[in-house]
Amino acid sequence: MTANEWLPLAVIASSLVPGLAIFALPERRVVLRTALNLLGALAKIVLVATLLAGVAAGEDYAFRYAVLPGIDLAFKVDALALLFVTLSAVLWLFTTLYAIGYLENAPHRSRFFGFFSLCVTATMGIAMAANLFTFFIFYELLTLATFPLVVHRGTPQAMKGGTIYLAYTLIGGTLLLAGIVWLNNLAGHAEFAHGGVLAALSDAPVWQLQAIFLLLIAGVGVKAAIVPLHGWLPRAMVAPAPVSALLHAVAVVKAGAFGIVRIVYEVYGIEFAQSLDLLAPLAVLAAVTIVWGSFRALFQDDLKRRLAFSTVSQVSYIVLGVALFGPIGTVGGLVHLVHQGIMKITLFFCAGNYAETLGIHKVSEMNGAGRRMPLTTLAFSIGALGMMGAPLTAGAISKAWLSDGAAAAGMDWAIWVLWTSSLLNAAYFLPILWRAWFRPAPLAWPEEQIPARGWRETAWLLLLPPLVTAFMILAAGMFAESPGSPLEWAKLIAMREYRQGATLP
Repeated sequence: MTANEWLPLAVIASSLVPGLAIFALPERRVVLRTALNLLGALAKIVLVATLLAGVAAGEDYAFRYAVLPGIDLAFKVDALALLFVTLSAVLWLFTTLYAIGYLENAPHRSRFFGFFSLCVTATMGIAMAANLFTFFIFYELLTLATFPLVVHRGTPQAMKGGTIYLAYTLIGGTLLLAGIVWLNNLAGHAEFAHGGVLAALSDAPVWQLQAIFLLLIAGVGVKAAIVPLHGWLPRAMVAPAPVSALLHAVAVVKAGAFGIVRIVYEVYGIEFAQSLDLLAPLAVLAAVTIVWGSFRALFQDDLKRRLAFSTVSQVSYIVLGVALFGPIGTVGGLVHLVHQGIMKITLFFCAGNYAETLGIHKVSEMNGAGRRMPLTTLAFSIGALGMMGAPLTAGAISKAWLSDGAAAAGMDWAIWVLWTSSLLNAAYFLPILWRAWFRPAPLAWPEEQIPARGWRETAWLLLLPPLVTAFMILAAGMFAESPGSPLEWAKLIAMREYRQGATLP
């Protein structure tokens, strides 16, 4: 086996092996468990950096193993895979640091970090899958790995939220499998390829191709929380803060959105999908989700539920970018896959800090939190401003490219959707910032046992990750045109997905 074959496997193994070892550790082995977590996360960063350099230099990385005649377990590392792999690897490191601090005195840590590692393993498999069969295997592994994390606390509320999550995702997996089987019967084993692989089936019945597309999109749309398949996501907020951050920024919803990207661009092909009239309905569905999620967020007093409905809205920006026919919209959707991840993980880190340090769980309890925890609230403010699309933030870059993509595609109504969403973003984030920075603090916080540290901030393992990711939000906005940035990488992918050639500003 050559290095170009084993490197994709090494990326997967860098979280799988530590995860399996952690399962066997007694709870008291804190140092060894922490070392395994961090070594796995750091090793993955090194491996991903190697792949980035190689793909940029024109190297091909792939692995294939025949499971059954005509069915292969296959991985490939292309620019699109690396967009998701790099995001997941970097954010996994910070989420691991955060989880170590968050669960410092909690029970069942070996179980938690074991499934935590399996979750990231499944995400890597989804990103690097070279065909629908491999994608499906890891997509379902992600469901099985995240369910124990959602129900980790074991309370009746956690079990109910986890059961709803499992029911939704298993139904989604069934729909996805049905679409894959139907497509396999019609076209054979579907491999992912630039420009899609189904254009050769132009003589196939259009209704069958449209029905298969509906099944595939519905299957991955459950995890992407597309309306009306989003009901599990707010209920899953009973999970610990590191899990919420993982679900929203790194793993589940992002895996669903990434699945839509693969299906549209590399199974059907953007031009063939347009010829089948599949993109306009997908754009309308994304627009409904964007507005509905933002509208529902307005009425949530629970901070994590408000952020959950924000995710419902923001992830569909990616779907809208996919559905805008043209490379500019593609760039907007793909770069938002990265930008939404770093913005949303910052917000959930901060929400966890408020809960752990002050006992704040509701927006109505945020009065004066900025004076008590200025660094956490600064990071939260940057994340919120990014979600609103404020200048110099990552969100501004995403929304600018999506708006330009809508204009280039002749879909001016989508621009109004983006503006409406931005106004709603401001309507549900600005009151939080106002309360935190300008309202007087209460006489007593909900949490009685407040640790006195420096500025009375939280523990450093909880504070460092949101500060770093907040800096990344600003860097992604201010240095968007720099070589190797998420925006430049998204441009590279967009240029490859249009067979007739594409031009970008």
